[in-house]
Amino acid sequence: MEKKFIIYQLLLRVFGNTNENCVSGGSLSLNGTGKFSSITDEVFRHLHSLGVSHIWYTGVIEHATRESFEAYGIRRDNPSVIKGAAGSPYAIKDYYDVNPYLADSVPDRMAEFEDLILRTHNAGFKVVLDFVPNHLAREYNSDSTPYWAREFGIGDNENGFSPDNNFYYLPGEMFSMGTYNERPAKATGNDCFTSTPSTNDWYETVKLNYGVDYMDGRKGHFNPVPKTWYMMQDILCFWASKGADAFRCDMAELVPVEFWEWCIREVKQKYPKVQFIAEVYNPAEYSSYMYRGGFDYLYDKVGLYDTLKGISQGHSAYALNGGWGAPSASSITGCWQSVNDKQDRMLNFLENHDEQRIGSDFNLYDPFRAIPSLAVSLMLNRAPFMLYCGQEVGERGMLEEGFSGRDGRTSIFDWCSAPSIVRMHKGKLLADEARLLETYREMLTFAMGSRAIVSGETYDLQYANYNNPNLDTDKCFVFARRYSAGKEAGAFHRGGNELKGCRDDGDELVIVAADFSQSCRHAKISLPEDFFRFLKIPYGELNPFEQVEVRFNDYGVAILRYNI
Repeated sequence: MEKKFIIYQLLLRVFGNTNENCVSGGSLSLNGTGKFSSITDEVFRHLHSLGVSHIWYTGVIEHATRESFEAYGIRRDNPSVIKGAAGSPYAIKDYYDVNPYLADSVPDRMAEFEDLILRTHNAGFKVVLDFVPNHLAREYNSDSTPYWAREFGIGDNENGFSPDNNFYYLPGEMFSMGTYNERPAKATGNDCFTSTPSTNDWYETVKLNYGVDYMDGRKGHFNPVPKTWYMMQDILCFWASKGADAFRCDMAELVPVEFWEWCIREVKQKYPKVQFIAEVYNPAEYSSYMYRGGFDYLYDKVGLYDTLKGISQGHSAYALNGGWGAPSASSITGCWQSVNDKQDRMLNFLENHDEQRIGSDFNLYDPFRAIPSLAVSLMLNRAPFMLYCGQEVGERGMLEEGFSGRDGRTSIFDWCSAPSIVRMHKGKLLADEARLLETYREMLTFAMGSRAIVSGETYDLQYANYNNPNLDTDKCFVFARRYSAGKEAGAFHRGGNELKGCRDDGDELVIVAADFSQSCRHAKISLPEDFFRFLKIPYGELNPFEQVEVRFNDYGVAILRYNI
């Protein structure tokens, strides 16, 4: 049985940067950066207070940057093929090294990283690292490749497609951007098979070849095993040997499922406890990448994330402008039904580095308006939940840091800080930020302290309330979670404090109502006969076939807890 856990995505470069006076497009020396050493015991205590079990250290593996580390024997990158002053963490320059700017002592950067892993494990957390298999930096240049590993591109046939090439070449064509020239041109990371990618393409990256011939109907050539497969397997094993407990695999669906089927099996033979999380956006491929490819978890972006965002934005627009256009809260039912048996292995989230901040002007304006979404995303099923650094204090992402412009995101391309995170580090949170943090702590620790939420069964109560005059199912979504210890159930009693988990050995029932309009104060929820039968609750314990009354807090969430 899957059990819920919480991942905290921590963009180390930004999270650890306490400079309050960063300037747009500023250099490393001017704006500064977070370091491995920025992750202190105080940070670990903060994450423990949020119920976090896994830390995703984003942007650790060395990527191309405009900064120079030539004094340390690291070749300088051509700035013409780098986005922003800092560069994208997903334009990997050396798969076997960590970013020199994250170290206090550049020559000791790997030792400092290994110390961070050790400290993280000793603090009781598991470590998640990025694995970027689909593409690498235009000027990939490893100075740390182990003696047993191959270099990318060595021995490639540059005259056309070969399943044993590392790259896709465009014979006779030149890729040229600024002072950078490449002949023959290579295909760009976002499946752009042209020598003239646009600024909206991933022009700073080159696509890796896994044996798929894109010029011949995407025909696969997987026997014998392409050399890229072996090289990427070795990279995964290298980082697993450093202590990585899980890999978040970037744009996994752009890499053939046949590779994952082979590679994940091979890696898990050596490191059986290592888990794999796939960034996959095509629901038609979910079953293939999970059951055939072997992924432990997949992103639930186009399902639950997009649905909750649409509902919340609709109600937020109504609250701000008096307009109405929110999808019905009942559409959430279709999200879990669409993934069916996979729902407990979908990674739920409300923010990550690719998405607009909840509190930005491009999203909900007010991070408190996402609390109903938090209740659903966090508590609906056993699926893991992910927080993005600063989400818990309402980081707005409304600075113009440089390359990205003001787009409602915290830049991954520039040297910058996040104002609310800086205030959190310095103990100077604004009143609303402190109030939001306390709200997140209450909900997250309740969820992780509740047997029903962590590992219980889900019952969607929405269908039983469509005709309930005491509950507006366009605005509200209701569901229940129940944990059974396996013994005959006795009488259920209300918990003394609704946001305290049940840690004994008994049964637990939790009923959650989320009001996305944040306008309801109380409601009555109908409990159908099937609810008691499905959750094996004795008839007569909770006024069966009648209703239970819930009272919403100021943020639109009501939670009832019952335990024996």
